[in-house]
Amino acid sequence: MRIGYRRKITVSDDTVTSAVHLTLKQSLVPCFLVTILFFLWGFAYGLLDVLNPHFQAALNVTPSRSSGLSAAYFGAYFICPPTISGWILRRWGFRVTFMSGLAILAVGCLLMWPSGVKHSFGGYCGSMFVVGAGLSTLETAADPFLSICGPPRYSEIRLNLAQAVQAIGSFVAPLLASRVFFANTVDTDQGLKNVQWTYLGVAGFVGLLIILFFLAPMPEITDADMGTQEMEIAEYDPGPLRKQTNLFLAVWSQFCYIGAQVSVANYFVNFCEEAGKSPSTSSDIFASAQGLYAFNRFVAGGLMTFKSIKPRFILALYLFMSFVFVLAASQSHGNASIAMLCLVLCWESACFATIFTLGLRGLGRHTKVGGSLIVAAISGGAAFPPMTGAVATHLQKRGSKKPFHIAMLIPMMAFVCAWVYPVYVNLFNRETVDARRETDLGIVPAPTEKELALQDSHVGEKEEVSTGEQKEVV
Repeated sequence: MRIGYRRKITVSDDTVTSAVHLTLKQSLVPCFLVTILFFLWGFAYGLLDVLNPHFQAALNVTPSRSSGLSAAYFGAYFICPPTISGWILRRWGFRVTFMSGLAILAVGCLLMWPSGVKHSFGGYCGSMFVVGAGLSTLETAADPFLSICGPPRYSEIRLNLAQAVQAIGSFVAPLLASRVFFANTVDTDQGLKNVQWTYLGVAGFVGLLIILFFLAPMPEITDADMGTQEMEIAEYDPGPLRKQTNLFLAVWSQFCYIGAQVSVANYFVNFCEEAGKSPSTSSDIFASAQGLYAFNRFVAGGLMTFKSIKPRFILALYLFMSFVFVLAASQSHGNASIAMLCLVLCWESACFATIFTLGLRGLGRHTKVGGSLIVAAISGGAAFPPMTGAVATHLQKRGSKKPFHIAMLIPMMAFVCAWVYPVYVNLFNRETVDARRETDLGIVPAPTEKELALQDSHVGEKEEVSTGEQKEVV
């Protein structure tokens, strides 16, 4: 039997498809198409980080109020994945969810135009919420899809490599912003107009992607497929959703980690300016740090190809080192503090993808719901940056010389809270996650119908011989 998939717009979620046994070769094209989306929202997220400090100057808003951009963007992640986005995924499947997310994203990008014309900070926040709704819908489908599309052994590797492509988008965005949107020769108003045109171009590109995802061949992986896969790997039934401790701790860890990551990124430029750098130089440094972040994601993905280097080890190490360097950054000054903060981005690189894939291990028929909940945890980006901004604003009013340095203690605390999950998965749940990583499912060819029939006939013959021997004894 040749294992493949036919192009279908929707598949019932209780249907077992051939996607259970997708090989590495069969998964390459659909995974490549979905990886394009990661670059798209990496670019949107990277641009947000640079827009934040410039909006403070252009629209005369405080650091705490400017965090409303992040709150609007990541607030959509809190609302959409566990509600409408998750429902679309379970009801209509991955393809329709991708197309829906792209359509919402296009609307959000178009709304940037009137917001820029009116110079309305509230309009930008509303537009950013719609952009976040579109990207969260995409991510509700994209992260679980890459985690389960192909051999389970390579789950963490696939998502880390795709996240590395996302990080390239985050690297390009601030570099483009510093060189084009807010260059030294361009005043603030003209910079905002350039942003309007950029988002208009993104909307046009997104429209083309909707057509591409409608036409492209793509497997629909159902919850029934994941339940079947769990039985083949470990003859394991996950039980009810409420008992998935591994999942809920992953959600908590993701919430805290994203909160820390976004807090560092949002105020990175302010931090560098506080250390004595110009705005354009600060944006260049941030772009370099994002490049380091992207590079180390490729490194982490490469390390995970070695069987002895388990993803749970990588997660524990990377989260711990993020805590160490953000603490060092907050307590140092000048170029040394900037170097420490750059290293925070380096060590953050593998955390998101590894938390996500480890959180889905062993969920079986709950995989889509679990994926939606972990994506919803990205809303941590709406909780911690306002706290960081509020601390910085309060310290500015009190005349502190290092308000943004001291404010980095907020993401430091979030990294500590996130470390609960790697402790759990390394000490109490290592058998479950390691078994899924060591399976040969999708790597060793699945048995054909003829081979299954031969196996059944051999079993029948053995039973007959056993029955005959028992009769002779009697």
